[in-house]
Amino acid sequence: MTTSNTTEPGNQAEDLATLAKSGELIAAEVGKIIVGQVDVIGQILTAFFARGHVVIEGVPGLAKTLMINSLSETMSLDFTRVQFTPDLMPTDITGTTLLNEDEHGKRHFAFSKGPVFTNILLADEINRTPPKTQAALLEAMQERNVSVGGESYKLPEPFLVLATQNPIEQEGTYTLPEAQLDRFLFLVKIDYPSLSEEEKILLSTTLEALPKLSQIIDAETIIRLQKVVRGIKVSPELANYAARLARATRPDSDEAPDFVNKWVRWGCGPRAGQGLLLAAKSHAGLCGRDEVTFADVRKFVHPVLRHRMGLNFAAVSEGQTTDDIVDLLLKHVPEKASAAAPKKAAAVA
Repeated sequence: MTTSNTTEPGNQAEDLATLAKSGELIAAEVGKIIVGQVDVIGQILTAFFARGHVVIEGVPGLAKTLMINSLSETMSLDFTRVQFTPDLMPTDITGTTLLNEDEHGKRHFAFSKGPVFTNILLADEINRTPPKTQAALLEAMQERNVSVGGESYKLPEPFLVLATQNPIEQEGTYTLPEAQLDRFLFLVKIDYPSLSEEEKILLSTTLEALPKLSQIIDAETIIRLQKVVRGIKVSPELANYAARLARATRPDSDEAPDFVNKWVRWGCGPRAGQGLLLAAKSHAGLCGRDEVTFADVRKFVHPVLRHRMGLNFAAVSEGQTTDDIVDLLLKHVPEKASAAAPKKAAAVA
């Protein structure tokens, strides 16, 4: 079952209804295979319609790869999986220029496209390959473009990188470069299932075969709905709130509270504020709304900010995490700039 492209361009009300319905149907289809993880699936869909990439972090065995495979089955899109390993080379992802010989014996160079030329790229266990190879995705993720041998090649639309990574404390992992992490809209953390969910998982995954999923949406409709999301308006007050949240993460700035100066080594750049607004727009659209609220912004502060700041030794030694910093920021930064708030948060013991 594919959502047909029947609405006229510019009919925002109908497009928003299509977006909301598509999101519900996709989540329901994936739910036939993935037990629980409703919030994770919702965050991936939010990023997808915001044209943002996602990295999903969790220990092995939590169905990260199966979840992404299932999502791709609900869309009429090209899907490619790349297993990242220590010996993977950049050209194994982007492609390479080869010397070919035609039927007349003349030799010429031809570009052989790599797996990045797809709609949905699953970068499986992305942090098990060295930074040089991880960086091969930088241009593709930001510009939707690949440059090889002095030539530029446009990637197909839509294009989304869904990466999985194991916690960096595990053996054989490499920390993703900050520049690449910044290009992921979300860092989504996936946790162990509850007892009842794990019981359902055991029963459903020990059958002969998993259910066949229906295709809900096609590429043309996805591109149109992504444009609809971008067109959702945001008030200056919301933009100001997103900017102040991002700026409060930067140590030694005027907006930085004491706990940031104490624990944060570097803060979020402007992409954090952009990400908060894009995620809020997409979430509002998936709810069928054409207005963004402060609650929409707050909902995505953790997945947008947690991977865009670095902690110093003091924070690590005291057991603090970036999620802890975000929790404190949400309490410290008021929604309205004019609201009464202390210039500096009380020092954290």
